[in-house]
Formats: sequence, C-alpha cells, structure tokens
Amino acid sequence: MGGRKRTRVRSSVDQLPPEIKAQLDAKLMDTANTYEDISLWLKGQGYQVSKSAVGRYAIRSNQAAQRVAETLERTQAIAAAVEQHPDLDYTKAASMVLMDGLMQKVSTAEEEFAEMPLDKAGRLIASLSRNATYDKRVRQELKHKAELAFEELEAELMSAIKQDPELSGPLHDILTRAKEKLMEDG
Repeated sequence: MGGRKRTRVRSSVDQLPPEIKAQLDAKLMDTANTYEDISLWLKGQGYQVSKSAVGRYAIRSNQAAQRVAETLERTQAIAAAVEQHPDLDYTKAASMVLMDGLMQKVSTAEEEFAEMPLDKAGRLIASLSRNATYDKRVRQELKHKAELAFEELEAELMSAIKQDPELSGPLHDILTRAKEKLMEDG
C-alpha cells in the first residue's frame, strides 16, 4: 500500500475566479441547466472546464451542503431540547453530538476517518466514555446527598412536631412524595 494518498481534490473549477464560481453555483442551483450547458457557458467566459468537472464539482458541493444542513439540523434539535428542558446538561448534549458524529464516521467509513490514526480515534472514544462515566458518578453523588438531606430534614421536622401527632403522618407523606419526585427527576 505504498501508493499516493490524495488529501485534497484539485479541480479546474477551483481555479475559477470567485465571481465566476459564484455564477457557476447559481447555475447549478437551477436544475434547468445541464452540466454540458454550464460547461459551454464557462467556455464562453474563457474557461476550459469539462462537463465531467462541472458534475464532480456539483457532487462535492452537494455533499458539503448536505453535511452543513445535517449539522445545522442537529444543532437546532439540541437548541430546541435545551429550550424545552432548561435543566438539561449542556456537556452531556455536546458529548452526545460528538459521539453521534464519531459513530457516523465509523459506520460510513468516511475518508477522513479512514485517514485518522487508530490511536486518535480510540482516545476520542475513550474520552467520551470517561465523560459518560463521570456524569453518571456525579448524578449518583447528587442523589445520595439529596437522600441524606431529606433524611435530615425529616428528622428535624419530626422532632419539631412531636407535640402534635396528627401532623406527623401528613408531613411524612409530603416529604416522601417530594423525595420520590426529586429522585425520579434526578
């Protein structure tokens, strides 16, 4: 496997001046224009670009635009989730997006991932796993602290209302429901 690795595409379209390239992009958006029509237009402008080169450029542009659109869609979904759930952990959401991107690269074996050193991919996945483990541990610690706080509060309330036994039952029920609610939300 000692062959040449191509890391960048070099095309005659990439050599076009920005204003001509912008016009080319506009012509590609209009599906009434064929690649041959666009190639002929470019030749009329003084640029020798084959219809195949126009087609390859259109495919690359569409793929890039699709990746941008997918990323924008994911970002909007995260923003909507955060808006609906203000207590959402941003770090966890960002890790989920990163893990999703990595898993997509793994599952589709995209060229960029294929060129990524295996040890780097492993470190990225291990880092995300550590973040998930840390998140789980923090949540467990918070849950344990909340349970201790409720037990303390219950003991204080029960000692304060011993003079009125009728209140102890309803207050105990209220505390139990509050504790259950907190634990299911956490």
